[in-house]
Amino acid sequence: MLETSARLLELLSLLQLTRDWTSSALAERLGVSTRTVRSDIGKLRSLGYPVDARPGVAGGYQLVAGTAMPPLLLDDDEAVAVAVGLGSVATSRLGVEETSLTALAKLEQVLPSRLRRRVDAVRGATSVVVGTEPSLDLAALGQVAFAIRGHERLRFGYTKPGGREEARHTEPQRLVSWGPLWYLLAWDLERDDWRVFRVDRMSAPAQTGARFRPRVIPEGSVVDYVVGRVIRASWKYRARMLVHAPAAVLAAKIVIPVDIEEVDEVTCRVELGADDPHRLALWVSQLDIDIEVIDGEELSVAFDRLAARFGRAAGGAPTP
Repeated sequence: MLETSARLLELLSLLQLTRDWTSSALAERLGVSTRTVRSDIGKLRSLGYPVDARPGVAGGYQLVAGTAMPPLLLDDDEAVAVAVGLGSVATSRLGVEETSLTALAKLEQVLPSRLRRRVDAVRGATSVVVGTEPSLDLAALGQVAFAIRGHERLRFGYTKPGGREEARHTEPQRLVSWGPLWYLLAWDLERDDWRVFRVDRMSAPAQTGARFRPRVIPEGSVVDYVVGRVIRASWKYRARMLVHAPAAVLAAKIVIPVDIEEVDEVTCRVELGADDPHRLALWVSQLDIDIEVIDGEELSVAFDRLAARFGRAAGGAPTP
């Protein structure tokens, strides 16, 4: 009986891999006959594991999604990863702290002592910075993800930074996780343009049932496009500059995605922004590149103030 139970666990572990198994391949791995494999598959099904069987040369057995969540079989590394992950989620602001704690309690109850020590070691060596962002509605996030996967149009309410809520009708393209926030890149049907929405500002997302053909995502990289849009939207002040350096050199120094216009091999133009001109001047000065302000008188004034301040800081020391 013990041999049979151990074989069932090994069979379940093989089926959890993302591939199809023929009965002969499973029989070879388990060291049993194909008849025993078919019998063991039947036992797993009786325990609630939905094992799909497809006939033919290209067919085989595969564990598929069912109507209920069956027990999972995790190896040592997977169990530690899940425990550490649940602990991290329990201290976050995703809105599932209590659920994460109950799942973690169930897992830790059956963890062997050697794995519990590994989990405790990771926790003891890790510090967490508590976030201040609003909690995330995972049900809403799931609705958005389902709409993206099914290429289905999505309606939702959206609260703008000023507090006003608007109804949006979109073709959702991609979710982007950036730090503690989630963003949705979508084609806004009423504005006929791409828009980026913060998921925590969305309310009552609902799939409409209308399908759509996915559009070509701008600029190739979804992450760069979303990050660039979010950053540019946060700029209260903007200025254009002529940079006395090749475009590739500037792009390597600026970690955020911005549009850089190449003038020639040694100069380029760029538009940058910040909350105010003084902060922008401070940031640009750290790039260690010679620039000229093309459009932005306030930035020129901010540079003059910085030059005077740096001069006083130098204390009149002679220039080498």
